[in-house]
Amino acid sequence: MIATESETGIGATLERIAGMPAYLQAAIDAAPASALTARGEGDTFALVEQACHLRDVEREGYLVRVGRILSEELPELAPFFGDVVARERGYLAQDARAAAREFAAARAELVAVLAKVTPAQLARPALFGGERITLARLVAMVAEHDAGHREEIERLRATVAR
Repeated sequence: MIATESETGIGATLERIAGMPAYLQAAIDAAPASALTARGEGDTFALVEQACHLRDVEREGYLVRVGRILSEELPELAPFFGDVVARERGYLAQDARAAAREFAAARAELVAVLAKVTPAQLARPALFGGERITLARLVAMVAEHDAGHREEIERLRATVAR
């Protein structure tokens, strides 16, 4: 888990999060065009919405948060309201492939930044959601967020396969 990695680095977590863009792209490539805008059970984001959400939270959430933790003393990190952003930006009408490419570029940037952090930087604190977290915890949160979206995408893929 991240507690152990935070002492020696975040290599395994970086490998996991670096793989998310390829996973998303493969899901989009495997889906028929009509499935890109089909929502899953419980109004789960459609594939195009998944791609747009991942792109936007990466650029406006994770990259900003990491930058602030590395450059500021105990920054208070803003939340990212994905459901609100999805409605305001009309994710269903966007291009899934373009969003996936933009997500991949932003994730590559995030991984490049995180690959250079030191153990001391991983321990840098911030306030987020009323809690004190570290950069290492934020990186773990990125991996947890990815895992949740992988599960949603797998359910979508299973629905499309029926």
